[in-house]
Amino acid sequence: MQGPAIYPGTFDPPHKGHLDLVRRGVRLFGELVVAVADNREKDTLFTPEERVAWLRQCTADLPQVRVVRFKGLVVDLLGREGSRILLRGIRTFADFEAEYTMALTNRSISAEIEAETVFVMPSLEYSHFSSRHVKEIASFGGDVRSYLPESISVEVSSRLEEFQGPGTVESGGPQR
Repeated sequence: MQGPAIYPGTFDPPHKGHLDLVRRGVRLFGELVVAVADNREKDTLFTPEERVAWLRQCTADLPQVRVVRFKGLVVDLLGREGSRILLRGIRTFADFEAEYTMALTNRSISAEIEAETVFVMPSLEYSHFSSRHVKEIASFGGDVRSYLPESISVEVSSRLEEFQGPGTVESGGPQR
């Protein structure tokens, strides 16, 4: 059992670095499921529905990509998708440390699946991109369109502007 590779994340919001990893994941694995986490523990600015819709829009030209929303453990999603491969992007040593620990945890709680995590470094031009930085730049009135996929840049920028103001973006926006 290998099935499609699974690329899980919050994608809050999706940016060009995420899409770079999606395209590279398709080249590596042939088929990719982009799994948008719906986790109440994460303080996201955008709804899961928005994030799924934006990613579907961004990947419409990639028939090998499916975007799904998931709750719970990513290893359970692996089982449902008939997969054993997780794709994760690594920008920094801190990313590696956190992802390495999570990969070991996933492997230990999914012995029957034998989950494997494949770490991929970003393309150089996207190595500094993060959703947190996009939101932070926007919170100070900065233009973030260059970080966002063209197909969603106007809509995401507009939504980010709605959250501008003292403490809104920095604190994760309104509570849902």
